[in-house]
Amino acid sequence: MNLSISAASRVGCVRDINEDMVLFGEYFIRDEEYSETKNLNGCDRYLIALADGMGGHQSGEVASSETLHHLQYYFNDLPVGLNAGELNEAIVMWLNSINNTIDIRGREEAVCRGMGTTLVSLAYYGGDFYWINCGDSRIYRLHDNHLRQLSTDHSLNTLMGEREHSHVITNCIGGGCKNSFIDMVCCTPDVLPGDTFLLCSDGLTDMVPDDQIETMLAGDADASALCQRAEDLGGLDNVSAVVVRVGH
Repeated sequence: MNLSISAASRVGCVRDINEDMVLFGEYFIRDEEYSETKNLNGCDRYLIALADGMGGHQSGEVASSETLHHLQYYFNDLPVGLNAGELNEAIVMWLNSINNTIDIRGREEAVCRGMGTTLVSLAYYGGDFYWINCGDSRIYRLHDNHLRQLSTDHSLNTLMGEREHSHVITNCIGGGCKNSFIDMVCCTPDVLPGDTFLLCSDGLTDMVPDDQIETMLAGDADASALCQRAEDLGGLDNVSAVVVRVGH
């Protein structure tokens, strides 16, 4: 199976610092764009992830970078042959570890106190695909030109039964969150040739409605085009996206 991947991460039109970061494979993206085609045949594991840092002057950009670098190392070091339950347990162990790492850095460096980040990921391990979510960054699937959000926002609005971003999140990595958790779902049956997956920060979905995203993805828009649309509509936040198109 081949994946055609495009990624972009931009500061937007208002913010001074880009606190988002994107990881796919061995590449880390911030304030740039990149694309590649990945052949998964014979591949044991492959990781795509996006983190939206929080904290402004309190180093949200440090939290997102720390989280993705930590995750990449941990994921690549996992033993082979874990089943879905064992993999989930390993990711929970990683969450506890990264929360501790960010907490320690926040206590040692005043500028990092209170920093945190969301995380959304599409991971391939041992022949299966998993999506992973902590916070309100999102993963979508476009199937037969219909866009559906797979992840659930960990936000106040979700608790209140509303779909819009509230900017008050109830779960994250770091950020003083004492009971962080991760949603992890095996989605192998959903990964079909011709489908498209989108991982994005709320800087995209706050600016560009889902129906516009659906139309753009159905028209073969890449991550850069989606980020540009968010900026054209005001770009009030950092905006990052990863578009993954599934081939044969």
